[in-house]
Amino acid sequence: MAAWTAHDIPDQSGRTAVVTGANSGIGYVTARELARRGARTVLACRSEERGGAAVGRLLTEVPGAHAEFRALDLGDLASVRRFADQFDSARLDLLVNNAGVMALPYRRTADGFETQFGVNHLGHYALTGLLLPRLMETPGARVVTVSSGLHALANLDIGDLNSERNYRRWVAYARSKTANLLFTHELARRLAATGAGTVAATAHPGYASTNLQSAGPRMEGRRGAERFAALANRLVAQSAAAGALPTLYAATAPGVRPDAFIGPGPLGWRGAPTRSWRAKWTRNDVAGERLWAASEGLTGVRYEGLKST
Repeated sequence: MAAWTAHDIPDQSGRTAVVTGANSGIGYVTARELARRGARTVLACRSEERGGAAVGRLLTEVPGAHAEFRALDLGDLASVRRFADQFDSARLDLLVNNAGVMALPYRRTADGFETQFGVNHLGHYALTGLLLPRLMETPGARVVTVSSGLHALANLDIGDLNSERNYRRWVAYARSKTANLLFTHELARRLAATGAGTVAATAHPGYASTNLQSAGPRMEGRRGAERFAALANRLVAQSAAAGALPTLYAATAPGVRPDAFIGPGPLGWRGAPTRSWRAKWTRNDVAGERLWAASEGLTGVRYEGLKST
């Protein structure tokens, strides 16, 4: 993995990729670089205005690219189902579950879930399940879910997934990122049990300069916290382009193993992609099964054709 960069992305011609939250930040960079290497890239975004603008920007930066916007609101399961129903490609080589929210004040999704758990985990759980038949039919397909090194701040509370008893924004965020890793762990186990060749992996960007850090303070009008986040991004964070490299590595590099967790090294906050440390609870089979069952019950999405473990 030494010094792996976007120039090392293999040719993606003939492949189709879906990237959620691709209108800005590492999601946009991921979509752009996949398109640059020849993939037909679908930018799945909540806002039609921002998603359309991102496609226009991408086509300016990569003339001749195959890129398009499709509406997807991960905080609304009806929107997730509509996206999957209207996805018209006969093949799907790559699903990048990138979209996310961070450290927001307590809010609920359209379906009544705490927003961070609902968007970061449940929306992607549902989307992956609805698109899985297409992925399993496509040789060499991958599902890459973007987690965070901050998952280590908190394990899941399976009895309070929606943080109804005691909401702490950073703990809720960490739990949603733990859920991303546990989901991938269990998905990888179930794919292996089924004999499917689809690879499920995770990645994290380290500390990358995006608008994710300032969204929560902006929602609450905490201007001091918003300014501090912007200053930290300028002084400490790596660029969104660098932060996207672990995702692009997990999505395209040869030899990525199921349930891999790729991040920037060597300290986990900036640098070239490498295998990343993860909390031991993210490899717990029993916890993975319990989260899977809860997610299935909350979303109503069953993974057809996939054997349970």
